[in-house]
Amino acid sequence: MTVVELIERKRDGGTLSPEEWRTLMASYAAGDVPDYQIAALAMAVYFRGMDSVETEALMTAMLDSGRRLDLDHLSVPRVDTHSTGGVGDKVSIVLAPLVAACGVAVPMMSGRGLGHTGGTLDKLESIPASARASRSTRRRARWSALAAC
Repeated sequence: MTVVELIERKRDGGTLSPEEWRTLMASYAAGDVPDYQIAALAMAVYFRGMDSVETEALMTAMLDSGRRLDLDHLSVPRVDTHSTGGVGDKVSIVLAPLVAACGVAVPMMSGRGLGHTGGTLDKLESIPASARASRSTRRRARWSALAAC
């Protein structure tokens, strides 16, 4: 099955199997599927929707498409906060320290250079004396010492 055929099927109201989602996301992560085809598929999903099986399959395929950080060394409960986008970082920058103050680790992944608003990292680095960990070992050490980084 080609990517174009998957897009057409979704556009026409069909569903993609978990194996098709898995293969598609692995191919996209490897750079074998161009952005414009994923954009076309996203538009088809927007107009046609996804059932719960497809949603779970896509989420699992995305989770499995890259490396996962092992956070088992954290001795406290851990949660994640992720914004779906927008202007202002109105949630993550405030929510993470509040949740961390309650004893829950919030090891956030955040973006950089995300258009006209910048990413969370851009905003945090504009604060004098703020530090970010760019290497995984430094991140792990900071997450062990602090609840939110």
